Amino acid sequence: MAKVLCVLYDDPTGGYPASYARDGLPEIARYPDGQTTPSPEGIDFTPGQLLGSVSGELGLRSFLESRGHTLVVTSDKEGPDSVFDRELVDADVVISQPFWPAYLTAERIARAERLKLAVTAGIGSDHVDLDAAIARGITVAEVTFSNSISVAEHVVMMILSLVRNYLPSHQVVLEGGWNVADCVERAYDLEGMQVGTVAAGRIGLAVLRRLAPFDVTLHYTDRHRLPREVEEELKLTFHPTAAEMVPQCDVVTVNAPLHPETEGLFGDELLGTMKRGAYLINTARARIADRDAVVRALRSGRLAGYAGDVWFPQPAPADHPWRSMPHQGMTPHISGSTLSAQARYAAGTREILESWFEERPIREEYLITDGTGLA
Repeated sequence: MAKVLCVLYDDPTGGYPASYARDGLPEIARYPDGQTTPSPEGIDFTPGQLLGSVSGELGLRSFLESRGHTLVVTSDKEGPDSVFDRELVDADVVISQPFWPAYLTAERIARAERLKLAVTAGIGSDHVDLDAAIARGITVAEVTFSNSISVAEHVVMMILSLVRNYLPSHQVVLEGGWNVADCVERAYDLEGMQVGTVAAGRIGLAVLRRLAPFDVTLHYTDRHRLPREVEEELKLTFHPTAAEMVPQCDVVTVNAPLHPETEGLFGDELLGTMKRGAYLINTARARIADRDAVVRALRSGRLAGYAGDVWFPQPAPADHPWRSMPHQGMTPHISGSTLSAQARYAAGTREILESWFEERPIREEYLITDGTGLA
């Protein structure tokens, strides 16, 4: 029997919800690329429930305990005396989310002698030391595409919020004011702007598709060029590098993974080439942007706004400068953890566990490492 260690974010401050704003979720059978949504043998939750917090348990407890496995769920993941570190030493499976990542460092992996499977409930594996995992024969998996559209919608929301100066205008209402000039002195139309994405994978392409009806001019850069028919359909302009694309754009959205080529990409040098008053949106990984360079660009007016929901570290300390810098629309890491997305990534996590326990192949698109190398 296996011990499954699941690291999830804390419950709402008012307690785990007894009811929800809506009665259900739309049923989605396939993602835009044709991949089917998760298809476990069963689920022990109602879609639309809060599954990503500690009490939600990703809907896994009944499934695991009915088969004799042990489930430990915690939000305490920092420091050598954390619940995560204490329970990790004899865990067979670790599950965490990008929104509250349990960092599986090489040192932690070395102490987890029984660990065989690390699952991201959602998308992203940069909280796992993949080299150490491969060396130990650990399978690393994610629920691919489960929250890509959720993130893409968040990107569009953030672009509009910055360009239209929505958040400060809403604050005027909350404070009982009605000064229209204060609200509109930084408000513009998105129509006609040049908008570019760094990377046009699942999320980046979904952003482009959602922005096309706004009558903007769309740009992208990616290691792999999109098919010609997609470029023609969306009237896309391809740029070989971010350095070539960024100076052309009024809005830039980052939808790339974190790797050596992207870490620190948006530093003083690249930010300095952007149009004065451009907007930068980053829902990918915080370290793609240089923390202090972003602050300087906002204070100098090089950037008119910065929004994102990725931070380093996560959770961000109270004195993190992105909390107090001007003209920002930051959120905690929530873009991919809507109740809609949670239903998919909880179901996908169970699908992965079902396959692993029954010694069946895990769905290929879910695999990051297969126990022997990168999948």
